[in-house]
Amino acid sequence: MVGPGRPLFVLFGSSIVQFSFSNGGWGAILADVYARKVLDLLTPSFRSAMPPMQALVELLPEVQSAVSSMRDWQTVHSSGHLAGLKDAAVQPSLVIVYFGGNDSMGSHSSGLGPHVPLPEYIENMRKIGTHLKNLSEKTRIIFLTNPPVNEELIHRTQSDGIHLSSEGSKILVAEIIKILKEAVWKPSLYWKSMPTEFSEDSPYDVVALNGVSTINISNLTTHREIQWD
Repeated sequence: MVGPGRPLFVLFGSSIVQFSFSNGGWGAILADVYARKVLDLLTPSFRSAMPPMQALVELLPEVQSAVSSMRDWQTVHSSGHLAGLKDAAVQPSLVIVYFGGNDSMGSHSSGLGPHVPLPEYIENMRKIGTHLKNLSEKTRIIFLTNPPVNEELIHRTQSDGIHLSSEGSKILVAEIIKILKEAVWKPSLYWKSMPTEFSEDSPYDVVALNGVSTINISNLTTHREIQWD
């Protein structure tokens, strides 16, 4: 666990992240699975991998004054301005990153639009990954790739041909949980391996049928449509 109390999870990406808490989205599912196990699920979201590089600076006031443009990013890394961030009380235990859907759109003759050339996109993602790795030795990162174009599945797994439907979200959550279960990270970020806060038996719990004891429902999962592994 990084910092005091429960660990912090961050979902960082485009509108795939922004909409992940709507209509049975994958962010909402993860928030339910990890309820009372993580401190929070933060969801900073942007259209492409370019604005996030600026946002990473804006979200970190310690380095904001040292960076005046995207081209200054490497200077910040090499000059050691990020060193103090490792000593912050709370750093993310897990960051899930998704970018590329907007960046990969075809370029427009006007030069407008979200298109980012592939080499530039790769470099932006490398910088994001490098920065996140520098936050803490215990910060774990999962990069999500763009889903392949599949005409047969597109209407079942995507709500509008781009964003994940509830069905697509279930597939993604299953893969994320599988990664967290199989990872050999210490401490484990697999939900069944993490303690539930305030899970002790209490006289204020629901009274059992025998009328003399209570039922601890801290880890109750019967409300879930899917019983996640």
